[in-house]
Amino acid sequence: MTQKVPVNGGRKLTVESLGDPEGKPVFLLHGTPGGRNGPRPRGIVLYRLGIRLISYDRPGYAESDRDIDRTVASAAEDVGAIADYFDLPRFSVVGRSGGAPHALACAALLGDRVVSAAALGSLAPSDADGLDWMAGMTEYNQQAYGWAQTDKPALKAMLEEQAGRVSQGSGGLLGALWSEMGSHDREVVDDIALRRIIANIHSEALSNNCIEGWLDDVLALSRPWGFEPAKIDVPVKLWGGKDDVFSPVSHTYWLAERINGAEVEIGTGKAHFGSVEILPSILAWMARQANAERPSELAVSD
Repeated sequence: MTQKVPVNGGRKLTVESLGDPEGKPVFLLHGTPGGRNGPRPRGIVLYRLGIRLISYDRPGYAESDRDIDRTVASAAEDVGAIADYFDLPRFSVVGRSGGAPHALACAALLGDRVVSAAALGSLAPSDADGLDWMAGMTEYNQQAYGWAQTDKPALKAMLEEQAGRVSQGSGGLLGALWSEMGSHDREVVDDIALRRIIANIHSEALSNNCIEGWLDDVLALSRPWGFEPAKIDVPVKLWGGKDDVFSPVSHTYWLAERINGAEVEIGTGKAHFGSVEILPSILAWMARQANAERPSELAVSD
């Protein structure tokens, strides 16, 4: 079910719900660039897990209204507004790649509303102390994030050129990034069905060569997030691919050192797109977290 949901500032976001409508609600925050229909378990799998999976196009992508100058922290307000619209007092949040920091924003800023959170293939904040932020990244990512901080017109031209590749159907972003992928990423995206899903998502996210959502994502990820990961006090699962060259595993280690009690899993021999493979087990973990909660006991007065 796809709906237009009103959020703060008079904007509307395109939201989709899949799986068990009575299940435990989990928000899935897509990568960069991406959209609500990114890779995810089939509906029957979600039913078996007892999960209602809610995804949305971040501002500026596809048909979601843009939120100019948004930060990573801005996602918390949007997710909270969507949850209010669907009358969901509590929920879990999982993010992949560029969506992972946005999931952590929800965990940090939405308090008791968040049951659990997971960040898969996440970047650390660009101002992370003690971290060589671009070490281990592909040349493409280093250039994009570097221009985000020093030359916004150059970044915009770069993204427009890549969006043009997508519109021309010439292999799109996967083709452009193929030479920089490691063997595991190539193995994962070489699956014809998954490759078609990713290509369709990129095409929808960048329809009519619109790069607003992508540009705003890169800019947000290149600036201070607007919250401290150390403030997170809900159950958190961190996953990183040891061979990831898009979000290096050093970023996952940095986050793990600062998020108290975070469960950490490092995929040996895995890379960035391993986050697609790990998602079903992450959702199963979230279902267990939600099912383990006891409803608050009502105080009885004499």
